[in-house]
Amino acid sequence: MSFRGSFLMIIGCALVTCGCGNQPATTNTETKASPVATSTATPDAFAGVRGIYAKDCQNCHGVDGVGGPVKLEDGKTLKVPSFRAGHALRHTDSDFRRQIMEGGDGMPAFKDKLSQQQADELVRMIRQEFQPGHTPPPEKAKE
Repeated sequence: MSFRGSFLMIIGCALVTCGCGNQPATTNTETKASPVATSTATPDAFAGVRGIYAKDCQNCHGVDGVGGPVKLEDGKTLKVPSFRAGHALRHTDSDFRRQIMEGGDGMPAFKDKLSQQQADELVRMIRQEFQPGHTPPPEKAKE
């Protein structure tokens, strides 16, 4: 065998050997099943009432419910209590409802603007958002 024949045989064997070790390139068109996302996100139970709070309550009670001094349209300054501390923690749910609907102590009444259900939702939102972990006092016995 000539040098040229030997060289071609070595090249041929090399190509065959290299080709045997490599699998032909394939395109994997299969899509792997992605794990089912188990979302822990829950719908916002207070989505509707947040708009009411933002529109009717936030200007005085604040975004985070801390209250504070508020200048009224007539020029007077009102000290708005916090939902997070003080006597607000001692209010029963019915005390809050009554305050929302009837007003008093400088707070306007909302009985003409809000339904009883909306007032109840506001109370629940206040409890969850501004008083987390706090157990409200029991309702007073009706006499």
